[in-house]
Amino acid sequence: MRKISYHDLRQMWFDFYQAHQHCVIPSASLVPENDGSVLFTTAGMQPLVPFLLGETHPSGKRICDIQKCVRTGDIDEVGDESHLTFFEMMGNWSLGDYFKKEKVAWSYDFLTNPKYLGLEKDRIAVTAFEGDEVAPRDTEVAQYWQEVGIPANRIWFLPKSENWWQLATGTGPCGPDSEMFYDTGKAPCSPECNPSCSCGKYIEIGNDVYMQYVIHEKGGKAVTAQQRNVDTGMGLERLLCFINGYKNVYESEAFAPAIKIVVDDCGLAYAENLKPFRVLVEHTRTATMILSDGVLPSPNGQGYVLRRLIRRAVRMANQLGCSRDVYGKLIQFYRDFFKGIYQIDENVTKNYLDEVDKFSKTLEQGIREFNKILPFLKDKQLSGKTAFRLYETYGFPIELTQELASENGLTINMEEFETAKNKHSELSHTASAGMFKGGLADTSDETAHLHTATHLLLAGLKKLLGKDTTQKGSNITPERLRFDFNCDHKLTPEEIAFLEKFVNDAIQRKIPVTMEEMSLKEAQAIGAEGSFANKYGEMVKVYTIGDVSKEICGGPHAKNTAELVNFKIVKEESSSAGIRRIKAVIKK
Repeated sequence: MRKISYHDLRQMWFDFYQAHQHCVIPSASLVPENDGSVLFTTAGMQPLVPFLLGETHPSGKRICDIQKCVRTGDIDEVGDESHLTFFEMMGNWSLGDYFKKEKVAWSYDFLTNPKYLGLEKDRIAVTAFEGDEVAPRDTEVAQYWQEVGIPANRIWFLPKSENWWQLATGTGPCGPDSEMFYDTGKAPCSPECNPSCSCGKYIEIGNDVYMQYVIHEKGGKAVTAQQRNVDTGMGLERLLCFINGYKNVYESEAFAPAIKIVVDDCGLAYAENLKPFRVLVEHTRTATMILSDGVLPSPNGQGYVLRRLIRRAVRMANQLGCSRDVYGKLIQFYRDFFKGIYQIDENVTKNYLDEVDKFSKTLEQGIREFNKILPFLKDKQLSGKTAFRLYETYGFPIELTQELASENGLTINMEEFETAKNKHSELSHTASAGMFKGGLADTSDETAHLHTATHLLLAGLKKLLGKDTTQKGSNITPERLRFDFNCDHKLTPEEIAFLEKFVNDAIQRKIPVTMEEMSLKEAQAIGAEGSFANKYGEMVKVYTIGDVSKEICGGPHAKNTAELVNFKIVKEESSSAGIRRIKAVIKK
């Protein structure tokens, strides 16, 4: 295998699929637009759900991208050989266009062609869906793999747990997938050894999902979908690591120079402190990307996850004896590394360091709280629940609690601590790394109506507060809308009444909602608002609501404002410094 740099691998991916008439689209934000089921974009397909369900994409039926993603369900595992909280997913998509025959040929070509990855052909192995009562065995994809050169003895048929994709709701688009693996040459672990083993003989290098079915009722049989889609996913960091022969992701150019920055700052040996170095660098990388998408540390939602990442990084920096300057140096490294790919402004460093300074005070609070508890302890033991409360409420590291306990001749009920922590992790995993519990609800009439209401609300805010008012976040479920915007004060009852009247006047006027596809330049020329204008590439959709609103957008919409019936603001509150949040409903 030849050496390939991070930037060359990105460009190689785009070059390959552009040669096959795919339009390159930029990554969507890490903060999902109008998806109430997850805090962050967790998969490459997530921003494209409306188009997988049949809505036309402005860039056509063939698209490719590299989507930035965040998952924190395994945050405690970060520091091992492979777990990351921020990663990039290389994807290409057929939205009702080509299907298995073309995709198998292209996947094989990208993997084995010396112009691209150049992997040894006789080491490629693949898997396919074995079939069950829901859908038949995928002999079709196996046939196409044999046609390009994969012999039958390197094709495994595996169960739904390994080779089937569907939304977590159990309904909606679904279908078999075909995963690609590389044989490392290790001896088989048993006569039954296959790519689903964890023995290390086979390394997964890609996955093609074929959405050819739809399930209308949970537990029901899969029926043929009206629009068949292809979704390819390859983890950029994992592939970069594999192609270059690295033992782990931290040896790659995305991490090794950053680790050296920490080594130079603290003067300790990396080999003797693997986890603190890795967590500090990895979490700072993730926090940098989250901050660059407009999220600020806060007690809940995305801000809570961001805060937790920064505080874990600070804990590791303290453990290593790093200076405060190390954070700025790491952020500057990633600003330079991602230059031309993602926009990371100077405010990222400021907001990160503000949280660092706040956490320093938090550490002091934790110590004071610990000292308050000491006189009331019995049997020389600190309960696990109390230790976890210090960890959860004050961000106080359990390692520091253990040190303080030892200095005072105390022990900690760690079994009780782990129970409390695991219970919290389960809830956190559901919230921050969860699947699409909303699924098809994302295109329901209720969601479409609330989505349209956000356009009217923004127009009202601009009229009320000025043209510089912009959307800072949006989250929509079938029950309500949540809309964040820049504002330096709490809205008065009179201002809230103005907004409700503005939106309801537009509803009463029964204004048609029209959509046009045009270039981004044309959209900007006609004055279309574009909070998420960089999401779809050169071609965009512009939704116009009479003389009230004109926005670049990609979500579902009502056809007429009359469908909204009545708009009501149920809450107005602070989201973060300088950002206010409105929650509203439509009462039918």
